Amino acid sequence: MGLGRLQAWMLGLPTAVVYGSLALFISVLHNVFLLYYVDTFVSVYKINKTAFWVGETVFLLWNSLNDPLFGWLSDRQFLSSQPRSGAGLSSRAVVLARVRALGWHGPLLALSFLAFWVPWAPAGLQFLLCLCLYDGFLTLVDLHHHALLADLALSAHDRTHLNFYCSLFSAAGSLSVFASYAFWNKEDFSSFRTFCVALATGSGLGFVGATRLLRRRVEAAGREPECPALAVDGGLCGEELLVGCKEAGSITLGQYLQQLARHRNFLWFVGMDLVQVFHCHFNSNFFPLFLEHLLSDHISLSTGSFLLGISYVAPHLNNLYFLPLCRRWGVYAVVRGLFLLKLGLSLLMLLAGPDRPGLLCIFIASNRVFTEGTCKLLTLVVTDLVDEDLVLNHRKQAASALLFGMVALVTKPGQTFAPLLGTWLLCFYTGHDLFQQPPLAPVGSAQPWPEPPAPPPAQAPTLRQGCFYLLVLVPITCAVLQLFTWSQFTLHGRRLHMVKAQRQNLSRAQTLEVKMV
Repeated sequence: MGLGRLQAWMLGLPTAVVYGSLALFISVLHNVFLLYYVDTFVSVYKINKTAFWVGETVFLLWNSLNDPLFGWLSDRQFLSSQPRSGAGLSSRAVVLARVRALGWHGPLLALSFLAFWVPWAPAGLQFLLCLCLYDGFLTLVDLHHHALLADLALSAHDRTHLNFYCSLFSAAGSLSVFASYAFWNKEDFSSFRTFCVALATGSGLGFVGATRLLRRRVEAAGREPECPALAVDGGLCGEELLVGCKEAGSITLGQYLQQLARHRNFLWFVGMDLVQVFHCHFNSNFFPLFLEHLLSDHISLSTGSFLLGISYVAPHLNNLYFLPLCRRWGVYAVVRGLFLLKLGLSLLMLLAGPDRPGLLCIFIASNRVFTEGTCKLLTLVVTDLVDEDLVLNHRKQAASALLFGMVALVTKPGQTFAPLLGTWLLCFYTGHDLFQQPPLAPVGSAQPWPEPPAPPPAQAPTLRQGCFYLLVLVPITCAVLQLFTWSQFTLHGRRLHMVKAQRQNLSRAQTLEVKMV
């Protein structure tokens, strides 16, 4: 009886909650991975420096290419119509395919996560294979999860509702960072390994359960004649878009890239998002540096660790406030407001100077939180670009995963530019080379390899001043560039409403076509 009640309760959960729960099962693994994988291979498995950099270089290439590769393999059939027998492929079938893919790839992501914490091959080989396997399955999960946001709902209101639950569950998943501190011990690795097994087991089972629930919703909506809302807006109701019924001919990758090159809003968006990705990773890379050289005399080590940990959770909680604003004012206006806020706070901090520890602490934390929060909101903009791409190119079905993959291809270089440009600017301004001293280790990390001793204390004031100007001038520059590129982006207001209306009209027209067939 108890099991029956539990099943009935789970079947009664809103679709938005089930969809958002997938973010929990990703977040509990990925935050622990980011925090500990380097320290594990360097301090526990004793990987040598050459093998480490070879692994990171291969990972950089694979990480940049797998998003468009998997997106193309997933969605290339949607770019054009191919002659087929039968009724073709509907939007409901596309959602089912994405949900089934998540049901397979989610548990495989959990297994690839486990592969980091048990030595099973030479350290260099294991490092390379683990990174590529984990990132490959993470990319597949992320692409299908983000694509479902565009496929389950059409209106901006309902997409923000789905994203609200993603932020809520992502914040809950980020708590695994705090729990991990209790188990992390490089000398006795067994307790941390057990903790990771528990995380992976919970995540894998969660993926299986959530995808089964979603699949039942989709299949039930297809059987019912009235087609009640599958997602919050019933985005799939009646939307039977044929893939391959009348038109012939296929679109090659080159032709698709030409279409993207003519997609003006896509180009302006990826230009802005490249700067955003750069700024997000700049904040992540230099957060410990800023804490040490600007605030170490004013805050304790535990306070610094708390600030680092809370910076993983706060962006998701922050979005719980910003997403309702998006429903009221639109994503474009909220993102523009965040850019203006970033510029205003940075100018205020520049005028206040480096000798205001309270203000510095607030600025360092808020700068990271608001920047990461903006990244979460931009997923909604990509879903609007998916709609515009479908309308502009008269596609039979939205190529959601492929467009998300192409955005990642253009913007991921920002991850690499952030540490390179940051360290170069610091060296250019102060003459202080971070690679000539022991690198600053974030919480949960270790110093990878012994380096020459740090420069004499006489250079410390200059380094502190350089860190301060890096802290404030990078956000100012990013905000100015983003405000310019964002002002050229026109997919908002009337144009966005027109695109939504045209997609809905296409859906109705092709539904009639299906019924005629």
